[in-house]
Amino acid sequence: MIRPLLIAALLAALPLPVLAQGAADGPAPSTCLAVADAGPNVRFARIDAGAAPIHLAQARTRDRLAAEVRITYAGHSTYLIESPEGVLSATDFNGVYGGDPLPRLVTMNKAHSSHNTPSPDPGIEHVLRGWSEDGNGPARHAVTVGDVYVRNVPTDIRGWGGGMEPDGNSIFIFEIAGLCIGHLGHLHHTLTEEDYAAIGRLDVLMVPVDGGMTMSQEGMGEIAERLHASIVLPMHRFRGPIDRFLDKLPDFAVDRRTEPGFSVSVRSLPAQPTVIVLAGV
Repeated sequence: MIRPLLIAALLAALPLPVLAQGAADGPAPSTCLAVADAGPNVRFARIDAGAAPIHLAQARTRDRLAAEVRITYAGHSTYLIESPEGVLSATDFNGVYGGDPLPRLVTMNKAHSSHNTPSPDPGIEHVLRGWSEDGNGPARHAVTVGDVYVRNVPTDIRGWGGGMEPDGNSIFIFEIAGLCIGHLGHLHHTLTEEDYAAIGRLDVLMVPVDGGMTMSQEGMGEIAERLHASIVLPMHRFRGPIDRFLDKLPDFAVDRRTEPGFSVSVRSLPAQPTVIVLAGV
């Protein structure tokens, strides 16, 4: 599999951008879906940053591919994502992790109380709940904040007494600086072909690896293998080793860090898909 970078012409002139449905702030184009829908005739290639001459559109694309996103593990299921323009987002926000400085945008899930807060700080500009507050169908989000675009893919919740609550949670996808960053949330079930199609291409994938409260480590490993992101970030780890999860990804490198965060751009994505285990996970 040839990993990105995308040729400048592809990013500069995608033929028909896919529009997110039911947007909170109106429809917006998703480059992650547009690139996914463009295959199988799309050809991926690395961009030579020193190549000359280049046109203005290509130069802008080159700069965009070099722009860095900062990702920091805050705790439990919360990652902080800081865009090149400084827009700060927090995933599965419960008010305990990732509140200083205050994010401009947070996502929440309701399968467990540790993944949401009923009283988010009123200073947070956008609170995206993974469930519909009126209980009428799935939540639908497509929000742009500065250089950050966020959308969701609804998932179901496993009931404690059996059965499933349809559309009770969401997977959230952040599209920043050409990167597609997916957070699986408190996922309780395998994904359908429709789910994979709605998610699209992912460069960074955040995966719960507790092995019981969400899904088995084997099951999560199979999903991570199928999505095949360049970087996989484990989270929600409180039930022991993650070896069974890592064993399901034999083609992925494992990079254990001593710091809780790192910066990444389209250009700096690893050539080999890699599981990065950050400090605190």
